[in-house]
Amino acid sequence: MAERSGETADRILQAARSGLLTDGYAALSTRRVADLAGVPLSQIHYHFGGKQGLILALLERENTRLVERQRLMYGTETPLWKRYEQACDFLEDDLASGYVRVLQEMMAAGWSDRELARQVVAMLNAWFTVLEEVAGEAEARFGSLGPFTASDLAGLIGLSFLGGEAIILLGEEQWGRRVRGSLRSVGQLIRRFEEPS
Repeated sequence: MAERSGETADRILQAARSGLLTDGYAALSTRRVADLAGVPLSQIHYHFGGKQGLILALLERENTRLVERQRLMYGTETPLWKRYEQACDFLEDDLASGYVRVLQEMMAAGWSDRELARQVVAMLNAWFTVLEEVAGEAEARFGSLGPFTASDLAGLIGLSFLGGEAIILLGEEQWGRRVRGSLRSVGQLIRRFEEPS
């Protein structure tokens, strides 16, 4: 029985993810991905057009799944500070899964490729939209956010995670601990607003 086209594309995406985690974006070749997937090289070009299209498809699939996970988590009635802590836990999951590495690799590649940058920014916007919704909830519940709009606060938190992820990926343990502690401290600040004693 012949393998369906969607199954081939999925095998290629899984192989690309594995190769990207092992080799990084710059060293990853479509030939290596084809070998890992056990498919002819022509299948990568047929399904994805080339290396960049392949990696973007991989990132888009993961991004969509994880943004929806975040949206569902933030949509619960759990105290906001606990939801923020869960977001910090999700960061650890996303680092372990390789998603953060793929995202950061594509951001770096986008510095010299305007079309790639446009596509990566579109994916990032989905995360910032979720954060703006949560910041809007915080503003509605707690009142003024000081000099910040909900959008400003969402931007600061989102950019803190993006920058923190880049530092963690550098692999220096002391800085990694510092980033994780700094991100988690925001949860304690939210708790002080939410549960003043």
